[in-house]
Amino acid sequence: MEQKPPAAVIESAHREHLTALPFDDTADFDDADRGFIAALDPCVIKAADGRVVWDNDAYSFLAAEAPTSVHPSLWRQSRLCAKQGLYEVVEGIYQVRGFDLSNISFVEGDTGVIVIDPLISTETAAAALALYREHRGDRPVSAVVYTHSHVDHFGGVLGVTTQADVDAGRVAILAPEHFTEHAVQENVYAGTAMARRAGYMYGAALDRGPQGQVGCGLGQVGSTGEVALLIPTVDIRETGETHTIDGVEIEFQMAPGTEAPAEMHFYFPKFRALCMAENATHNLHNLLTLRGALVRDPHGWAGYLTEAIDTFADRTDVVFASHHWPTWGRDRIVEFLSLQRDLYSYLHDQTLRQLNQGFTGIEIAETFEMPPALHKAWHTHGYYGSVSHNVKAVYQRYMGWFDGNPGRLWAHPPEAIGPRYVEAIGGIARVVEIARNAFDGGDYRWAATLLDHVMFTDQNHAEARRLYAETLEQLAYGAENAVWRNFFLSGATELRDGNFGTPTQTASPTLLGQLTPEQMFDALAINVNGPRAWELDLAVDVTFLDTATNYRLTLRNGVLVHRKLRADEASAQATVKLVNKMRLLALAAGDNSSPGLEITGDAAALQSLIGALDRPDPGFNIVTP
Repeated sequence: MEQKPPAAVIESAHREHLTALPFDDTADFDDADRGFIAALDPCVIKAADGRVVWDNDAYSFLAAEAPTSVHPSLWRQSRLCAKQGLYEVVEGIYQVRGFDLSNISFVEGDTGVIVIDPLISTETAAAALALYREHRGDRPVSAVVYTHSHVDHFGGVLGVTTQADVDAGRVAILAPEHFTEHAVQENVYAGTAMARRAGYMYGAALDRGPQGQVGCGLGQVGSTGEVALLIPTVDIRETGETHTIDGVEIEFQMAPGTEAPAEMHFYFPKFRALCMAENATHNLHNLLTLRGALVRDPHGWAGYLTEAIDTFADRTDVVFASHHWPTWGRDRIVEFLSLQRDLYSYLHDQTLRQLNQGFTGIEIAETFEMPPALHKAWHTHGYYGSVSHNVKAVYQRYMGWFDGNPGRLWAHPPEAIGPRYVEAIGGIARVVEIARNAFDGGDYRWAATLLDHVMFTDQNHAEARRLYAETLEQLAYGAENAVWRNFFLSGATELRDGNFGTPTQTASPTLLGQLTPEQMFDALAINVNGPRAWELDLAVDVTFLDTATNYRLTLRNGVLVHRKLRADEASAQATVKLVNKMRLLALAAGDNSSPGLEITGDAAALQSLIGALDRPDPGFNIVTP
């Protein structure tokens, strides 16, 4: 099935956007170009095996005027995000932008350079550092700062330093308190499901182009190289805490539970520069990302932005972040941070006001309007987060998934409700006919709802499948939000071409290796197939020889419990001695024969425990049953 062009109703809407939105305001383009030093040509980065892990040149089509297949506001944002190269923020602070989903920043010290947020991949971070050194000299890396616990802010650390340099004390790694805990949890506990949905969210499997993926609002897309993690050597714990690294004083502000569970802002007095991590970027961010995560706290988020204004604004000449471009000048900085603060505060307060009047999340989201001052500022637009799904996130944070209506308390799941709706309406042919009428009338939301029911009744119905793909495509063409566009287009792609699986994985061996034994056991517990383990009653000791520590694992009632106890072969059915925790990962994956493993007692007990584990499915269906 081929893609279709945008419908007349979408083209008409885009013409209205062109006149209604302030496209004559080009300040963002001036700021995005300011301080430009050099670009990478070609901006294609490869792994050691020749595989392309980053291709910014794939977005060269964005140089043209906005086509009717892309919301003109999103096209504008994507053009800005696709700019790449080395930029001077102020003398002594430099950024490489457009080499990954996020930015990497370089702060020059007395003898070396402090690296802020080394991107997702080793390869892209190394290329960014090489570009910096080409134009600023071969300065050694003296420190790395992780602003927060998302992979696009630490995964490329091996591209800028090594474990040996960290161990030798040549490179310090600074991060907010609890960084490692959250960094590994997010990529492991629900990592398979998040990664699969992230394939939809970022449009990783989509063609780049006017009818495909044009970016994700926060950046263009994530790189696909080696992901790693080096453990911080300095935990930042308190607001007001200061550290001097390579002659550069840094003043920190804690901001936990905002865009990430562990996050911080920091100020450089020498440069009169403030880094806002990912809490003040040039778009509305997510309160609940569509790939899945814990719901974020917009009230706390807004409070930390107020604190940043009060603490730093009067002594700041530039504010920069881990995405997008900086803002210069005290008055512009205050306006920018204040509007960002008001954005999250308004979403929080007005959603609560309406839920206390009895409105549900979906009802509030449907009628929610932003104040004019927020709507007219480009950096408050929903290119990455959206008003619609952020309002629902606030509702979920306070009220949970249930909207209070008993008729919706025990609804059928899609595979059960779909056939019932289809039968009630008069059969698949009739539902497709109604959906076709909705499609022709430009009511794509209703068409998508109907065709969703058809898919969960008969996913092989060719006409419904074709029309559903075309419907999602039109919803994509009309979306200002990049990740909505990517979700719609990814669904259309899978309806046409089949399941594309999970294009990128962030749970790398080096990242898994940073799990504590307790976190590894938690990860095993998540994968116990409860019904298959109901009748098992097991006690297994697991001893790590490198640390001389033992854990007692018990599996009863389908629940795996771990305790740190002294080994007791008399009461354990089996004792497993492992050379280190990495050998545990191999054992859980089914490796019983490699060196570094010794089993005493009843080996069958261990096999029963491992046999109770399910393997996560990185290719589960989303748009079909």
